Amino acid sequence: MNQLRSTFPDDIIVLICDGAAWHKSVALKVPAGISILHIPPYTPEMNPIEQIWRELRTQGFRNEVFATLEKVVDRLCETINHLSRYTIMSITQRKWIMDIFI
Repeated sequence: MNQLRSTFPDDIIVLICDGAAWHKSVALKVPAGISILHIPPYTPEMNPIEQIWRELRTQGFRNEVFATLEKVVDRLCETINHLSRYTIMSITQRKWIMDIFI
C-alpha cells in the first residue's frame, strides 16, 4: 500500500476488500490517504475484481488447456491487454462505488 500511495500521492484511494482474514488483520498498516471499504460476506457481485476475473476467464480461458505456466501467464497478459476501457469501466463503475465519491 505504501507503493500505491507513493505512486498516486494526490489521489483518493479506496481499496475494496472482501472478508479475507488478512484484509482485516491488526497487523495491516494502512497509510494516510488510503481508505479500506469492506464489502459484506458472500457478495462477490460487489467485488469488482471478481467481475474482472469472470471476464478474463470468459475471454481468455474458456475450454483451454495450457502446457506450461508460462503459457497461462502469456494468455493472461494478452487477455488483460485486450480488455477495452469500456469493458473495464462497465465492470468496475458500479453505482454504489460511484456514490461514495459524489
